[in-house]
Amino acid sequence: MIRPMFCRLSFIACFVSLTIVSVCDNISASQENSSAMAKFLPKTMRAVGFYKYLPISDPSSLLDLEVALPTMQNNDVLVEVKATAVNPIDTKLRAPKPTIETTPRILGFDGAGVVVAKGDASKIFKIGDEVFFTGDFRRNGSNAQYVALDEVLVGLKPKKLSFEQAAAMPLTGVTAYESLYDRLLLSKKDAGKSLLIINSAGGVGSVASQLAKNLGLNVIGTASRKETQEFSLAHGADIVLNHTKDLIPQLEANGYGNGVDYILVNYDPYPYWDTMMQVIKPQGKICLIVDSSGLVDLKPLKTKSLTITSEMMLTRIIYNTDDKYRHHEILQEISKMLENGQLKTTLTKVMSPINAANMKEAHRLLEEQHMIGKIVVTKFEEKEKI
Repeated sequence: MIRPMFCRLSFIACFVSLTIVSVCDNISASQENSSAMAKFLPKTMRAVGFYKYLPISDPSSLLDLEVALPTMQNNDVLVEVKATAVNPIDTKLRAPKPTIETTPRILGFDGAGVVVAKGDASKIFKIGDEVFFTGDFRRNGSNAQYVALDEVLVGLKPKKLSFEQAAAMPLTGVTAYESLYDRLLLSKKDAGKSLLIINSAGGVGSVASQLAKNLGLNVIGTASRKETQEFSLAHGADIVLNHTKDLIPQLEANGYGNGVDYILVNYDPYPYWDTMMQVIKPQGKICLIVDSSGLVDLKPLKTKSLTITSEMMLTRIIYNTDDKYRHHEILQEISKMLENGQLKTTLTKVMSPINAANMKEAHRLLEEQHMIGKIVVTKFEEKEKI
């Protein structure tokens, strides 16, 4: 009786021993992989940034720099940047002001790349994942070889898109998605209703048009030039009005004499305010994504029981809301839509390489306010071997 029990105990002991060895081997292998990854990461990286807030025409407005790799936090992933988009927010943050930075400010708040390292608490991604991401205005951004990001700001890159095509979509995609789904509370039940999108040829407008069309809404865009009108029509708008002229007779001529159900404003709402108060239907909803340049009269809201809402992409992140993980979920949803063809990239211009000269040109184009779609800057030049 003793011998079989001894054998059984010996077997269990051996099994436990083998299991411990296996777990230790896995931990060791993981540590070796992390260590190997750390070994291959450089101590410094190239970036485009600035110390002084200057007009884009100033030679020092954007500079080619060599800086330390960003410091990672527990929930961060470190992404090797393959392509970075340029947005109006970049030009606004760089706009002249008396502040002088002691360390360089690096812009760039959406792009695409590859995960090369992870923080201790990062769980969503693995090393080697191809991703696209938004940024955090409080931290340095993706106009650099590497960027550290809270993993909730990151989604898996659509496989069928290039890094450049994917880099054009995160910031405008999340803003448009939140505007329609989270602020205006649109869904399939609203099919057949009307949405007026002021400035539908811009980055957010051209994504919002597609999302609204997918929900079955009648999408009324606005643009002023032939090429922007065509771009709007190609990205979901059913009709496009000229926003340099009175919108009311144009709406009437297109069958919207009784008004529209929803309005998304991707431009300064001030010059359109009185028009919007007239054309929005009773109990309608208006979403603003740009600050008003002047004071507006809120009294017309009362008689129509209107809802005015605002959208800022980083609200959940800045205020660390309980639902901040939704930012990642939205990026994942946008990735699926891009993969299955429900959304198409709004990339219209690619510049290479990533350097101060190209970034200045991209900022200049945006500040002229004639850009259609998105600008993406891609690839750093290979360093010459000595």
